[in-house]
Amino acid sequence: MVTPVFIISDYSQARAFYIDWLGFRLDWEEHPNRGRTYVQISRNDLVLHLSSAPADSAIGAAVRVEIHGLPAYHRLLLSKDPLPLSPALGPAYWNERVLEMEVTDPFGNRLIFCEPGALEG
Repeated sequence: MVTPVFIISDYSQARAFYIDWLGFRLDWEEHPNRGRTYVQISRNDLVLHLSSAPADSAIGAAVRVEIHGLPAYHRLLLSKDPLPLSPALGPAYWNERVLEMEVTDPFGNRLIFCEPGALEG
C-alpha cells in the first residue's frame, strides 16, 4: 500500500475541502501539543495523510486515483453548496478512453480522479 502525504497549512480548510466537499472519512488525527497536525483520511480505497510539517512532502504534490462511477461522483460534487470549485470532467489528454476530473486543494495539492474505459464506444 502506498500512502501519499499532502502538505496543509490550515486544518479547518483541509477538513472543509476533504471531508465536507470530497466526502473523505477522518480515520485519525494527531495534534502534538497543538502544534504540528498529522491526519489520515480515506475514501473507498484511497488513503491520504495530511501534514502541517513542510518536511513531510512538497506543496503541489499530485495523486492519481482510479474510481468507478466518476460521472456520478462529479455530479455529486457539483450539487454541493458552497461549491469550492467547479471541476471539469473530460477525456484524459493522454488517452481519449479514460475519463478524468482534476481537483486542487486549497494548498496546491492535486487529486486526479480517473475512470479507465469510461469513454469506450
